[in-house]
Amino acid sequence: MADYPTSFGKDDLLKCARGELFGPGNAQLPAPPMLMMDRITDISGDGGPHGKGHVVAEFDITPDLWFFECHFPGNPIMPGCLGLDGLWQLTGFNLGWRGWQGRGYALGVGEVKLTGMVRPERKMLTYYVNFTKAVQTRRLTMGVADGIVEADGEVIYQVKDMKVALSES
Repeated sequence: MADYPTSFGKDDLLKCARGELFGPGNAQLPAPPMLMMDRITDISGDGGPHGKGHVVAEFDITPDLWFFECHFPGNPIMPGCLGLDGLWQLTGFNLGWRGWQGRGYALGVGEVKLTGMVRPERKMLTYYVNFTKAVQTRRLTMGVADGIVEADGEVIYQVKDMKVALSES
């Protein structure tokens, strides 16, 4: 395990987006507006319900967020795919946090349930990523995780078997 802190503020996440946190060619978050979190409050390589690692992060919701204006005009809702992307972003971040090398790529997700919506009056999303598998071999670096997104404490998205890989090519 690399020697990184177990929580990160917005400035740290922006460093990661610029490729400065884990080094050039390694796991990188997208830059705003696609960065789907404001802070990571807890991260580990051996925590969570399966003992394989976890991430908890938060995203502040404000009525002026870019997606509310266009999805859908007159009926603003955050696209569910952005919540899923936030979970993938955090899964890849955890692999880089472990000190594993390579650029992150989402490989898929086994199951997605969207049971609520993010409207402009919401205040905060909380992401929970719980690894079921984290593998690093000579040929493969991959994390498999389940995820939950809560809006103001209400579970609105649930995913199973998210897969993110790191590749040095």
